[in-house]
Amino acid sequence: MEYRSFLKKVKHHSITLSQWLLISSIFSCLLLAARVITTGYNTYLFLIWNLFLAVIPYLVSEWLSTRVRIMENRFSLLLVLIGWLVFIPNAFYIITDLFHLHEFNDVPAWFDLLLIFSFAWNGLLFGLLSVRRIESILQAVTGRSFSLLFVFFVMWLNAFGIYIGRYLRFNSWDIVSKPFSLFSDLMDIILDPLKYRMDWGMVFVYATFMTVLYLTLKKAARKF
Repeated sequence: MEYRSFLKKVKHHSITLSQWLLISSIFSCLLLAARVITTGYNTYLFLIWNLFLAVIPYLVSEWLSTRVRIMENRFSLLLVLIGWLVFIPNAFYIITDLFHLHEFNDVPAWFDLLLIFSFAWNGLLFGLLSVRRIESILQAVTGRSFSLLFVFFVMWLNAFGIYIGRYLRFNSWDIVSKPFSLFSDLMDIILDPLKYRMDWGMVFVYATFMTVLYLTLKKAARKF
């Protein structure tokens, strides 16, 4: 099987990459701390929580990449992937926090732009790298075609998850705490797409953007 060679290939890169991601995340948190200290307001503290949620799927994918026994067991792998799918939209959701720009005027706009964008950028990095890791795992287990189809599915799921979180105001935990309300709202949207055509348009545009971004960065990474 290809699991052993896959494991050797990712070990060195993941350690260095994780360190840079940590540095980038600390920089974002320092920007936020500077804002809180300067203004005396706890504005944008929610960005730390959103970034934490973005880290979860990345940690899961990194952990999974070192567990050969789980990769060899299809049922165990499926369970881990389901858990990962629940949280992966959170990594991409942070880009919509840019909506909050200009809501507060207690610091220069350029600072808030950099602050929110840095958190969004880190969330995107955690998300894209996590998807890439899962794609590599599935490619080793099932082959290239299925892993690529899975990526397309995940990007659509991410876009739908962003819509659910931003406009329906549900989160990952509501799958357990509010399953019936979540299911009812989702069925309404799915069964009456014409009524929600603008909503589906948003999902389509975001899914397309994230797919193009992922494939572009995947190609660009080979040039470095």
